Amino acid sequence: MNRLQLIAQIQEKGSFLCVGLDTDITKIPKHLQSYPDPIFQFNKAIIDATKGYCVAYKINTAFYESMGLKGWETMEKTLHYIPSTHFTIADAKRGDIGNTSAQYAKTFFETLPFDAVTVAPYMGEDSVRPFLEYENKFAIVLGLTSNAGADDFQKLILKHSADDLGLVPNIASPNRERYLYQNVIEKVAGWGTPDNLMFVVGATRASDLEDIRSIIPDNFLLVPGVGAQGGSLEEVAKFGMNKDCGLLVNASRAVIYASSGEDFAEAAAKAAQEYAAEMKGYL
Repeated sequence: MNRLQLIAQIQEKGSFLCVGLDTDITKIPKHLQSYPDPIFQFNKAIIDATKGYCVAYKINTAFYESMGLKGWETMEKTLHYIPSTHFTIADAKRGDIGNTSAQYAKTFFETLPFDAVTVAPYMGEDSVRPFLEYENKFAIVLGLTSNAGADDFQKLILKHSADDLGLVPNIASPNRERYLYQNVIEKVAGWGTPDNLMFVVGATRASDLEDIRSIIPDNFLLVPGVGAQGGSLEEVAKFGMNKDCGLLVNASRAVIYASSGEDFAEAAAKAAQEYAAEMKGYL
């Protein structure tokens, strides 16, 4: 799915919801445990219940990789069950030296035909470049995350001279402070275009979205952290939306675990519908 098709889906549905299939075998309803593949059975029901309210699904690969071969098979079946009208994300957070990243890109764009994969930029351009070489595919690069440890590195303060920033020197303020994540986002944005590059920005960092938008006005942002993590959808929309919407707001636990009983699918549908209704008001 390309950028224009994604925008069209958002406009058609009046929603920018992404449902996260972070499916934990220990949390799915007990009555599904007797199925040969209980996680797939759960995912199928969630997809059927929520597909009318969302435009994307994000599969957190760790929940599937942890089960070995069976988990990979479940992930592949789940991916192929998702309708072609929906944008698919492999939340894999890959990133390595160039030839290794090329194999990761092949894994998630060819062997498993996802539309996008999350990528860690710490190792630099050659670790991200292989993901950007596929047509109508997206690298979703970690920008500013919502976990407590994000401040360890992402919010380190850097001092730059006016020359470094391309600014006119100011005698009273010759240096300007920036966070490390701002430098990362600005640098990475130059490696691709809004047609193949998105960024992860945690919803619990909504106050930083306005500044991030000044750096990357056109790229889509994948925004986790709404719902169980306490992020505000209203603030995300206020500070992060652009002329094309430019947002995929992910909700995982708040949707898929809305109920632990036999009505889990109905509860998931209701939760997704509520998110979609609120989103429609912001579009």
